[in-house]
Amino acid sequence: MPSTEAWWRDAVIYQIYPRSFADANGDGMGDLPGITARLPQLRRLGVDAVWLSPFYPSPQHDAGYDVADYRGVDPRFGSLGDADKLITTAHELGLKIIVDLVPNHTSSDHVWFQAALRSAPGSPERERYIFRDGKGPDGSEPPNSWQSVFGGSAWQRLDDGQWYLHLFDVSQPDLNWDHPEVRAEFIDILRFWLDRGVDGFRVDVAHGLIKDAELTDWTSPATVLGGLEPVGPPPPMWDQEGVHEIYRQWRAVLDEYPGGRILVAEAWVQPEERLARYVRPDEMHQAFNFPYLEAPWKPAELRAIIDSSLAANATVGATTTWVLSNHDVVRHASRLGFPAGEPRKPGIGADDPQPDVALGLRRARAATLLMLGLPGSAYLYQGEELGLPEHTTLPDEVREDPAWERSGHAEKGRDGCRVPIPWEADAPSYGFGPSDASWLPQPSVWAEYALDRQADVPGSTYELYRSALATRREHALGSGSLDWADTGESALAFRNGGLLVVTNFGAEPVALPAGARVLLSSEPLDADGRVPLDVTVWALV
Repeated sequence: MPSTEAWWRDAVIYQIYPRSFADANGDGMGDLPGITARLPQLRRLGVDAVWLSPFYPSPQHDAGYDVADYRGVDPRFGSLGDADKLITTAHELGLKIIVDLVPNHTSSDHVWFQAALRSAPGSPERERYIFRDGKGPDGSEPPNSWQSVFGGSAWQRLDDGQWYLHLFDVSQPDLNWDHPEVRAEFIDILRFWLDRGVDGFRVDVAHGLIKDAELTDWTSPATVLGGLEPVGPPPPMWDQEGVHEIYRQWRAVLDEYPGGRILVAEAWVQPEERLARYVRPDEMHQAFNFPYLEAPWKPAELRAIIDSSLAANATVGATTTWVLSNHDVVRHASRLGFPAGEPRKPGIGADDPQPDVALGLRRARAATLLMLGLPGSAYLYQGEELGLPEHTTLPDEVREDPAWERSGHAEKGRDGCRVPIPWEADAPSYGFGPSDASWLPQPSVWAEYALDRQADVPGSTYELYRSALATRREHALGSGSLDWADTGESALAFRNGGLLVVTNFGAEPVALPAGARVLLSSEPLDADGRVPLDVTVWALV
């Protein structure tokens, strides 16, 4: 286990989506007691820390990212006492706990916004949010042209004529981060959870808190997921210079606490040099590498992103944080089942082209070994250690992601990667809970992916992950360095310490150096001991 205060520099962190991980009471919704009971399995898997998506009181219009109370636990998930027990149990197991923080917006049910609705235009209560008068002779036009990430206008008009900004759902009004009361409130929220023992915060939409002071018109879609161009100035709602002052203030608070408490940026920012500014020594500790997540399954593109990421982070003394899947994107076991280079899909439905399941899993296993062989830290998304694909045939009538409705059903949304995961093949709800209830329906194929069908089974995806994490730790790959090796244009190969990592993207098998001792392979080598197509090998040389 990480033993220093810089534990995060090479840690492997496991993301839990609370409503879909484990259900203790059988109501079909995952909860904190369910998570606590399953923590020993994560200890056995070999991860270093756990990141929990939001579990705060919320009307759940955006699966908990619409927070009504930042200092509580939604009754659907349990109580503050359950949160305390989860943190204590994790620490007893040697796991660190990171919680989600959603500072860009609150729920419209938050007491601050309810007070704003009851107050007049220009009142102090409305100053905590971004209220503006409309355009046009009667103020009936939005204050500017900004669009919501979920589709439609980013402005909602009230009966008194004023408009408020919501870059996400209409139930998620954006906070005014130029207001000192907002800044003081979140400092207090940080301390509340730090005092309860959490080891850090993943900061939602970290690049969105500060808006251009003039609210300059911007006609392009406000896509937060991969929506920023790598050249030119950032859009007026994203990656504004003022966000860095906020994170310097937060870092000073975390540094008061022992044990290496961390801040993790969810910042869809390009190029890598701008993203690296979020992890300067006096700001955040980690920032997800989304360009790597979005990279096509092609060697030249992957190598370019790896090089630019390592170089940009090295200028600020930070390690790179690699990731392949999370709760906002199509799972990589399905994403990689499409032809390499296809645009990223905002969800997949039954009437959409379907991925090649076998190809997707083969590439996903290879991609995982490639990622875990890189120096730095890495995040895993619940279920990927089982090889779980996206639920690509989810019935439209059960979809809950606000992107589905706000896009006029043009985007299937993110529900397909959020389906409750399987633990036991023959149990109700595949062991998700004690009953058949499941807040999203699980596909029948979940049985073949269940943990009890894979644990202690040589060659299973679960055992591949376990072996990879143990080998990564044994050889200190996370704190190592990368030196490229020459294996031709159709493969990627690099040395990290004494370990050689080879991924073959071409039809011709790749020979390993003479005397290489294979430690791990995502699929069997060919009869001549060479690396086949879409396979990654770790070997001692």
